[in-house]
Amino acid sequence: MNERPLSEKESLDLITTMINKAKDAYYDTGISGIMWGTVIAVCSLVQLSQIHFNYKLPFDIYILTLLAIMPQIYFSRKKKRERTVKTYEDALMHYLWVGFGITLGLLIITINVVFRVWNPVFDEYKVLTGHAPAFRFYEFTPALFLILYGMPTFVTGAACKVRSMLLGGIICWICCVITLFTTIKIDLLLTALSAICAWLIPGLLLESDYRKAKQRLKQLDV
Repeated sequence: MNERPLSEKESLDLITTMINKAKDAYYDTGISGIMWGTVIAVCSLVQLSQIHFNYKLPFDIYILTLLAIMPQIYFSRKKKRERTVKTYEDALMHYLWVGFGITLGLLIITINVVFRVWNPVFDEYKVLTGHAPAFRFYEFTPALFLILYGMPTFVTGAACKVRSMLLGGIICWICCVITLFTTIKIDLLLTALSAICAWLIPGLLLESDYRKAKQRLKQLDV
């Protein structure tokens, strides 16, 4: 069956639709989602490995998330340069995720300071009583991270109509509640799962959609 040629108006509408589809994707290519999902999942699994096999790295593995802030800034600046039209939504998403990166860094620093202060108290308590205290602060830190992970993910998914990210944000919060009643090893597995669901999978889906939209736009230009 022969396809009916598109009118000039229909062609313009189609091009506009494809441009908007590519534009509305979170950070366009989904690279930021893939990056954050991979980094957080790897950090959580490495931390789990340290606990399970009883070894310790000479640095906090979650410091690697601070290094991920630099590519985040790079992708954000690149995106701003490529956009000819700047919208309020673009600025909102940009500052939301820059704010997330800064808050994440501050949370990591704060937790490390708390551990530095708490460890001598822990050791002294153990010497005086002959056993470790029932309260272990590190068992509750995954919940704090999951609260933070869920917020920008949920907002981005709702604002940009990215259902996978919206669901990912909800999964972060559900896992946060679960970690309050599970062991630290399960907590870290749930953290890795949350990162994969909230960022890695949506990032891969968005990257695929972006490539398809870009290819379609090239075909329309020919």
